[in-house]
Amino acid sequence: MFNGQNILITGGSGSWGNELTKQLFEKYDPKEIIIYSRGELPQVEMQRRFNNNPKLKFVIGDVRSLNSLSESMRDVDYVFHLAALKHVPICESNPWQSVNTNIVGTENVIRAAINNKVKLVIDVSTDKACAPINMYGVCKSVGEKLTIHANERRKDTRFVCIRAGNVMGTRGSIIPFFKDLIQAGKDVPITDYNMTRYFMTLEEAIGLLFKAIEHCYGGEIFVTKMPACKITDLAEVMIEELGGQGKLHEIGIRPGEKLHEVLISEYEAKDTIVFDDSYYVILPSLNVNGVRDKYDQFEKFTGHNYSSCDRLMSKMEIKEKLKDGGFI
Repeated sequence: MFNGQNILITGGSGSWGNELTKQLFEKYDPKEIIIYSRGELPQVEMQRRFNNNPKLKFVIGDVRSLNSLSESMRDVDYVFHLAALKHVPICESNPWQSVNTNIVGTENVIRAAINNKVKLVIDVSTDKACAPINMYGVCKSVGEKLTIHANERRKDTRFVCIRAGNVMGTRGSIIPFFKDLIQAGKDVPITDYNMTRYFMTLEEAIGLLFKAIEHCYGGEIFVTKMPACKITDLAEVMIEELGGQGKLHEIGIRPGEKLHEVLISEYEAKDTIVFDDSYYVILPSLNVNGVRDKYDQFEKFTGHNYSSCDRLMSKMEIKEKLKDGGFI
C-alpha cells in the first residue's frame, strides 16, 4: 500500500509520528516520509533515533500556514494529519489557539491536499470529539466534519477519519506522569475516583490505523474498539508494580474534563455499523462519496452509545497492558 509512495505526517515528530514512521519502515518500503512539525528539538531527536535515514525529510512548519503545507505536499501520495493542540486545560485557557490549530489547521491540510491531488488524507481524531464539552473536543469535532465533507470537494482525493481514545505513554499523558510521581515517592493525584478512560498501546493504535486505511472508501469515521479502565485501578496497579509508597488523593475534575469518554454518541449510533472485531464505522448522515451504499450488508450497531464505562479491565488486565507497553 505504501511501497514507493511519498508520505507526509503533520505533527510527525510526536509520539504517534515516531511510532507511525517506525512501522512504515518496518512493514513497507516508502519512497520518502516527510515529518512536518513545529518543534526543532523533537525533529533533531527523531532524526538521530532513525539514524539519519535518507528517506526521512524534516520540515519545520505549522498547519496554520497554508502556503507552507502546500509547498510541502508537492508529489505527496498520503497525508497523516496528527498535528493538534491536545491538552484539554490548555485548549480551555487558549480557545482561539485551539481553533487556529485544530480547525483552521485541518482546513489548511484539506486545501493543500486537494491542490496537490494527494491520494488519501487520514485525520487522526479523538474520543473527545464525540459529544464534546470542551474546546479541544469541539474543535476536533469540527475537524472531523470538515474532513468527511472534503470528499465532496474533489473526487481524486479521499479523506477518512480515525477516532481513538487515549494511547498509553504519549508525550504529556497520564502514565508517564504517574510513573514519575510514583518513582519519586510522591502521592498520585486523581481528578475523580470514578473516572474511566480508554487505553491501548501505541503499537496497537498504529496497527489499527493501517487496517482502517486498507479498507476505507473515504467519508467514514473508523472507531477503534478499545479496552477501558478506572483511573484509580490504573494508579494502584502502577504503585504496586513500581514499589511506590504514595497514596491516591482526589483533586477534582479539571476544566472541560469528562467523567467518562464516549467514542460513539447516542446520536451517531443509528449511523454506525460493526465493521469487524477491531472497528465500528460511523457513516455520514449525508451520503458523502456514496459511502453509505458501501456498507449496506454490514451489521448495524445496536448499542445506545459506546462509553469508557461500558466494560472495564480488571487489575490483572491493566497489569498485562502496562507490561505490553513497557511501562512496568
